[in-house]
Amino acid sequence: MLEQLFSIEFLVATLRLTTPLLFTAMAAIIGGKASILCIAYEAMMLCGALGGVLGSALSQNLLVGMLCGVTAGCVIALIFGYFVLYLDAPPLLAGLALNTFGTGVTVYLVYLVTGLKQDTSTLLSLKYPVINIPIIKDIPIIGNLLSGHNLLVYLAFLSVIFVWFLLNKTCLGIRIRAVGTNPKAAASVGINVKKTKLIALLISGIFASFGGMYLSMGYLPYFTTGMTAGRAFISIAAQNLGMGSPWLTTLFSLVFGGAMAAGNIAQSFRLPAQFASMMPYLFTILGVYIRGVQMTNKKKKAMMGIVSNEKEK
Repeated sequence: MLEQLFSIEFLVATLRLTTPLLFTAMAAIIGGKASILCIAYEAMMLCGALGGVLGSALSQNLLVGMLCGVTAGCVIALIFGYFVLYLDAPPLLAGLALNTFGTGVTVYLVYLVTGLKQDTSTLLSLKYPVINIPIIKDIPIIGNLLSGHNLLVYLAFLSVIFVWFLLNKTCLGIRIRAVGTNPKAAASVGINVKKTKLIALLISGIFASFGGMYLSMGYLPYFTTGMTAGRAFISIAAQNLGMGSPWLTTLFSLVFGGAMAAGNIAQSFRLPAQFASMMPYLFTILGVYIRGVQMTNKKKKAMMGIVSNEKEK
């Protein structure tokens, strides 16, 4: 098993399994910077995955499929934003409701279009192309690792640079961070807080939709009901562990992707399939625990510093 864990195949599997996590983690970063407590990314991923499949199958055009997938995910983001920002609904309740809605509506639409309740395997949907990088593909080992991936794998890692640039080098990014840090101060200089947060949600919806579309148009060639399998929550955990940094979040996304790949390898050693499914969530719980311990220690040190200063006075 150790040989497989240190093989090129394991690294390739890690990159592919990290892709949907990374897209949605970038969505969570943008939402987090705008101080939006959103857990509806699971619904955005599911609707984006199904929207891309149905759009590409009915039009036989990949671009149309992509637009349909993004639109479906953004609709969920808009509904969430309307309830939370304009109707003052509790974000957690709105997120839970939309995740439940996303699961149900995708099952219904699959049945409506295909007559099946499990998947869209009877539809002739399109996949994003595999990219073979010139020159690099011919380099031993490195070529196998870096070339020959689905287009969305490359876009996922490029999205990290995009999110960093958006949040740190653009006026929109500065506004997003401003409304997330101090909405009253942002409003006092003329920034429309609700509009800016809604824009941040829409951008998050786009990223989460691509995470879903990778599952149904890259990793698999069709949509299956519930195929996100909690990946959005793992992505939120990666964002929290990465403290909102695109670079650290990428690192934790890779860790969780590696845990999924290790779980798949474990199945080849006749371990129960449930063990493979458990691996990423086990790492998520472990990561959250470590982060909680770190935060507790920081608070204790801060309190000790305050107490010592009071004694000196």
